[in-house]
Amino acid sequence: MRLAVLGAGAVGASVAELAADYGHTVTALADSSSAAVDPEGIDVATALESKRTDGVVGSADPEDALDGAYDVLVEATPTTLGDAQPGFGHVRTALERDRHVVLANKGPVAERYGEVRELERDSEGQVLFEATVGGAMPVLSTIDDFDPDHITAARGVLNGTANFILTRMAAEGLDYEHVLAEAQDLGVAEADPAFDVEGTDAALKCVIVANVLAGNGREYTLDDAEVQGIEDIPGSALDLATEDGRTVRLIGEVTAQGEVRVGPRLVPENGTLAVTGTENIVQLETEHAGRLNISGRGAGGPETATAVLADVGRLDRD
Repeated sequence: MRLAVLGAGAVGASVAELAADYGHTVTALADSSSAAVDPEGIDVATALESKRTDGVVGSADPEDALDGAYDVLVEATPTTLGDAQPGFGHVRTALERDRHVVLANKGPVAERYGEVRELERDSEGQVLFEATVGGAMPVLSTIDDFDPDHITAARGVLNGTANFILTRMAAEGLDYEHVLAEAQDLGVAEADPAFDVEGTDAALKCVIVANVLAGNGREYTLDDAEVQGIEDIPGSALDLATEDGRTVRLIGEVTAQGEVRVGPRLVPENGTLAVTGTENIVQLETEHAGRLNISGRGAGGPETATAVLADVGRLDRD
């Protein structure tokens, strides 16, 4: 398949680097201000080296990537809230041209899911978005395999930054601010960690799961989620939990009643949901197969790129 990759950050760059290993050709790679475009396939290494040294991936305009020759648009620009632009506009353009879309960007399917599906219905292209929930973990494809009608609820740990902080606070008896600074030094937390520690990132993932489970029913956005972060949790709360054989994790839920909630929860210290470090886990409650646990690396460039390329592979087989 010929891929046009929008976004040259960790995920977009990893998709471009790994595409050939999966049998695909990158015909365009764009960042916010430039693009490298070649219908026969760009030189990915040269484009990424140019990005590192000169701050641009090529001499073309980003719009040239959308206008070029490709079978699948990989949308890996940063997630934005509200109108989900520019990602939603990129999705619309590709679908109106009957091209497929694979999303790593959560915005379009967390904030404008109904519109994306309507555009898809009117297009010869399909939209897949495994990478938007849980990085490398096959959460959405598992839901699809089991049929959303037979999944009654979902819950899990869906943000590695928050989980790293809570794990370190409990293990070392450290306070939040100390561990946050450590996470930032290690590159686990962003300079502005609000998206992760306030629960927004986990909530977006839960909203996407809720939309998939609802099918053509109710549409969810971030406004429908009840969200609480971890920034106000004192170290003493984790100490008390440990004395009781429990710990605290930031848990996202889509309930059987269709509610979306994210917040700190007490879980058994040695229980399934007490994953450590940056590990993620999702539990799916099924009608006929009991509880399914899916765990793994929920973020990272190469990890998330594998989910993107798995979706491209699904489109290639259709």
